Amino acid sequence: MMDSIQAALAGIDWAWWAQVGFIGYFLLLNGGYLALNLLSMVSLRRYMRQRAELGEEAPYLGIEPPVSLLVPAYNEEATIRTSIRSLLQLQYPDYEVVIINDGSKDATLAVLIEAFELAEHPEPMRLVVPHQEVRGVYLSRRYPNLKVIDKANGGKADALNAGINSARHGLFCAVDADSILQRDSLLRVVQPFLEDERTIAAGGTVRIANGSQVRGGFLLEAGIPESLLARFQIVEYLRAFLFGRLGWSPMNAVLIISGAFGLFDRERVMAVGGYSTATVGEDMELVVRLHRHHRLAGIPYRIRYLPDPICWTEAPEDLGTLGRQRSRWQRGLAESLTTHFRLAFSPRGGAAGHLAWPFMALFEWLGPLVELAGYAFMLFGFVTGLVSPLALAVFLTVAIGMGILLSVNGLLLETLSFRVYQRRRDMLRLFLMAVLENFGYRQLNTLWRCRGLWQWFSRRKHQWGQMKRSGQWGQ
Repeated sequence: MMDSIQAALAGIDWAWWAQVGFIGYFLLLNGGYLALNLLSMVSLRRYMRQRAELGEEAPYLGIEPPVSLLVPAYNEEATIRTSIRSLLQLQYPDYEVVIINDGSKDATLAVLIEAFELAEHPEPMRLVVPHQEVRGVYLSRRYPNLKVIDKANGGKADALNAGINSARHGLFCAVDADSILQRDSLLRVVQPFLEDERTIAAGGTVRIANGSQVRGGFLLEAGIPESLLARFQIVEYLRAFLFGRLGWSPMNAVLIISGAFGLFDRERVMAVGGYSTATVGEDMELVVRLHRHHRLAGIPYRIRYLPDPICWTEAPEDLGTLGRQRSRWQRGLAESLTTHFRLAFSPRGGAAGHLAWPFMALFEWLGPLVELAGYAFMLFGFVTGLVSPLALAVFLTVAIGMGILLSVNGLLLETLSFRVYQRRRDMLRLFLMAVLENFGYRQLNTLWRCRGLWQWFSRRKHQWGQMKRSGQWGQ
């Protein structure tokens, strides 16, 4: 009898502590993001004040350094014309566009040859950072600053390494082939390099192009897509950039510069070996490696995020493609953090190692597992009587209620600053998405991220992420 009573008490104690643990974790998670939100608001206010002093137009000083735009492309025939046209119309004094066709199986190369009047041009390739064999180099007869490298398939990181070797300028900007830049984006993202000679990397904001009007490489008007999945992603992107990276930037602790749009010091990147082909998250891995290299070596440096240089990209509108993308991102994050764990434990780690790394590890790397376990335990416990209605209500308030608050705050930052979406109806739709995403979509995202962790743990072979293209804005 006593044994059964002790066993029951032990079960109750275990269930109580589990409830406290899961509720406490979600409080820490959302509290941490709320703190980042507050930091972002302060940074954004300061940034908008400086922008107002300089004027709405992107500053042009006449001393901007030349830039090489690197565009890795794999099976991008649907949107490659529009993407490259947008790059050829940038407001910037001196730049080249280097497209790297990474063994595409579709008509990407043929489309480029026809659209931009390419002619094969023999060019010796330096091999400072390794990459797969180059099969040919093409120059445009219409655009003297346009070059295309055709190479054997090696993945996105391998393609970028080929571009780095071929680039002529000291700064390079990595841009996804399914993206378009606003005309002043390059002028804006280069500003940290002009303001502080220690700057080695800077990233801008990536926004969703689905539903927007794009013609001939120009984004005419930002709009809201019909797809609910794409709308959810608009809210996600605003939250990730405006109060995620903007909050870390003043501390020199930005660990991610999106592979869709990032400007780098070419010599500094070559000094650390270029992009790693051993990860699916080559963008984050490079940034964390740059932090680690400069921190441990005691070399002064700055890595910045700026909110107004904008890159527009097409988001997945089907569950299969979106799920594979999120699993790939989660795997890349796990690889980046574990590869450079020394950054967190070095006395020289600074804010990047002592704040950003543990934050990302606790809430982004391990977060999906804890979130999934929390939802499963609390719901199962409520059904079986181990979890009281009050405890479940507190858990849902912390997990979902605070999630809604954070999403709404991200949209408020957008409304108070750049107002990319001008129509009131569009903003109301996005505020509705900020609420609805917490009921199903966010939990589905957690499952996809857990799958990514399993892929990382099981060391499955990684490949280029393939995505279905609508091609609706690629004309």
